[in-house]
Amino acid sequence: MTTIQPAKITKVLPDSIAAEIGFEPGDAIVAINGTQPRDLIDYQFLCADEFLELDVLDTTGKSHHLEIEKDYDEDLGLEFSTALFDGLIQCNNRCPFCFIDQQPPGKRSSLYLKDDDYRLSFLYGSYLTLTNLTAREWQRIEQMRLSPLYVSVHSTEADVRIRLLKNNRAGEILSQILWFQERRLQIHAQVVVCPGINDGEHLERTLDDLTSFYAGELPTVASVAVVPVGLTRFRPQEDELIPVTKEKAQEVISQVKSLAEKFRQKYASSVVWLADEWFLIAGEELPTEAEYEEYPQIDNGVGSIRLFMKQFSETATALLPRKIQPQRKLTWVVGNAVEKAFQPLVQQLNNVQGLEVKMVALCSDYWGQSISVTGLLTGHDLLLNLGGQDLGEGILLPSVMLKHGETVFLDDLTVEEVAEKLNVSIFPVAGVEDLINTCMN
Repeated sequence: MTTIQPAKITKVLPDSIAAEIGFEPGDAIVAINGTQPRDLIDYQFLCADEFLELDVLDTTGKSHHLEIEKDYDEDLGLEFSTALFDGLIQCNNRCPFCFIDQQPPGKRSSLYLKDDDYRLSFLYGSYLTLTNLTAREWQRIEQMRLSPLYVSVHSTEADVRIRLLKNNRAGEILSQILWFQERRLQIHAQVVVCPGINDGEHLERTLDDLTSFYAGELPTVASVAVVPVGLTRFRPQEDELIPVTKEKAQEVISQVKSLAEKFRQKYASSVVWLADEWFLIAGEELPTEAEYEEYPQIDNGVGSIRLFMKQFSETATALLPRKIQPQRKLTWVVGNAVEKAFQPLVQQLNNVQGLEVKMVALCSDYWGQSISVTGLLTGHDLLLNLGGQDLGEGILLPSVMLKHGETVFLDDLTVEEVAEKLNVSIFPVAGVEDLINTCMN
């Protein structure tokens, strides 16, 4: 039986109910109305009531019993060290393309945790395979209407999916999607294409199967992302995987575009979208903004470049002055996959009199990739490529390179360490507005 730990508070929002009561970071919630919350989902559900009885441990370990009256659904204003108070549900698959298994040994332990947790899928949109769920967890998904979930399908053919996940339970995927359909719950699906295994006719079969669940008033499969397998130099040599070539990328683009057109005529939606990486690998133009519809798979890299470019254009028009004083010179580091797409953005920044931004587009020597997305660049890659260069006042560093909420790269180097070795300031920037404001100030 998993032990539920008290929910440790890391932040108390100002002017909140919790701040008024006197909660402090380090305090922990043990129970709400007599129930121990297993996770953030339980916490939010239990805290929706108008009358709450809280059992709390303060930072000294002393117990307190509090009674709170508030409006229904009013938030207490607390943030926690983790969304899971009873531990992470870890993955029991052995997918050869798993990024966790394609990392070098000796890094921080959190890099090797393979989550397959439906709660993180519901809360944050992380993908799970459904192979780890117990009957109790299926029941909870149904009772609490935890929808949508994000599911790594890869193939709807039982034998192909078992081969990919190395798990006999993987073959149940179609009956599991039917389970969601019968309960009017939704999923967003992804298919990681591994050349020679689940491409070609297998990919067509999978996409036809998945889109058959799109029909009806409430589509069970709300969207499908088709993603190229990403391989690193640390991957096991016996993994039977083949890298995606330019020719393979062009083939998949042509195949999926043709299928998406068929789905559009049938469902008035593409349903299926290609990750941006396909077009970058193939050397082809990205789809137009309209083709992404409502960007249902934006966090899977589907349309993220096009959306960034749109947001940049709009924000730059609103925020960029004609001239700045004093003059500034900065270096913007990105993955070489987006170098061509981002050239007009750099030009727009450099149209500001007094501002000079040099874009440096890198591939990742650390992972052994000739084409790299920005989020996979590491501290090692910056040190290897930027040493001895004139970097101006500092580096504009997209925060997608860093562990969420921290200043640590994927290779365990910190921003501070890299800045010291390059003898330059590093400015992590999160999104378009942050990037432009940092250029100005």
